[in-house]
Amino acid sequence: MANPIRVLIVDDEPLARRGLEIRLRDAADLEIVGQCSHGAEAVQMVDSLRPDLMFLDVQMPGMDGFATLQAIPADSRPLVVFVTAFDHHAVRAFEACALDYLLKPVDEARLAQSLDRVREALVERGADAQRDRLLALLRQVSGQPDLKLDEIMEQGDARLRERETLAIKDGHKTVRVSASTIRWIEAAGDYMCVYTDGDTHILRATMRDMEQQLDPRHFQRIHRSTIVNLRRVKSMRPHINGEYFLALDSGHEVKLSRSYRDKLEMLR
Repeated sequence: MANPIRVLIVDDEPLARRGLEIRLRDAADLEIVGQCSHGAEAVQMVDSLRPDLMFLDVQMPGMDGFATLQAIPADSRPLVVFVTAFDHHAVRAFEACALDYLLKPVDEARLAQSLDRVREALVERGADAQRDRLLALLRQVSGQPDLKLDEIMEQGDARLRERETLAIKDGHKTVRVSASTIRWIEAAGDYMCVYTDGDTHILRATMRDMEQQLDPRHFQRIHRSTIVNLRRVKSMRPHINGEYFLALDSGHEVKLSRSYRDKLEMLR
């Protein structure tokens, strides 16, 4: 079960706080973690309780709702739904980056709509936070502190395009073989035999070289000297010694050794 949405209610009227508390009880995914009656207390409670959502009254003595929101540091500011008795505050509410606003007395249907907005916003916020953490990690690993997300995407697309073809040097020319046409690859000493739909290509390389150049979602090593295109495997049959023979769509068979039996899950 997902963690509940932590809610803070801020209103200088006790009856208003109580009314909102009663209405929120029916939402199983909410947890009211605190209530307070003025802005200064709200700032302190946000800092100590770290709520996900704050229902914030606009009209409060001293520090009103807008001033309260401005006093909360941006990096710890929860989602905010303003609560007001005056419709003309709505424009200022959105200028203050509130997610939504509710008019007093709070309508049940309108509250349910607002909570749906909150849930959607929290999902988006979680995705954004995960993306930011991943971006920070990639910047650290790559040693490029200014690396941008679109640059990462471009690099990923380029690597994917590279893995869709295999460059094979044949004398003084380089032949680009579509990965989808490769049936299997077999080691022969210091050379690799690449069996495709139309030809057999030979190049000087290692199994490790081949594995790094090909997409692991489609190409897997099934023997110390064999890599197979998983998309070309039509059936498999067990051998008495724990090995398997894989039948390809070309009619050829290749052996999956016991050392690589963990690859069977990718074939089922």
